[in-house]
Amino acid sequence: MKIEHIAIWVRDIEKMKDFYTKYFGMKSNDLYVNQKKQFSSYFLSFDDSSSRIELMTRADIIELEGSHSIGFGYTHISISVGNRENVHVLTERLRTDGFTIFGEPRVTGDGYYESVIEDPEGNHIEIAE
Repeated sequence: MKIEHIAIWVRDIEKMKDFYTKYFGMKSNDLYVNQKKQFSSYFLSFDDSSSRIELMTRADIIELEGSHSIGFGYTHISISVGNRENVHVLTERLRTDGFTIFGEPRVTGDGYYESVIEDPEGNHIEIAE
């Protein structure tokens, strides 16, 4: 078994697609649009993995209260960038470009080396070695 894809409801689908393709090297399919359901989506994929992220938008999706990282349910995704140096480089690139660094690069209590950033809509991403 494997995780085939993770889906995220987004406000600005083009901005989110551009973020994941620019900073994580993901590739995108063409925009899928279902006019009847007023639904649109992109599937994003990595060159070296079959796991994908689906970005979805629809006009009637509701806002959640509070932080994305505090509460029950999914809290973040983790993307491996291969090594500690890549964690630092990407974290600094995102900082320079104005993104929120939620957690500085570090070794966690369970032995992972990671930083935590927020995507343009406040979703947390662990950048792991």
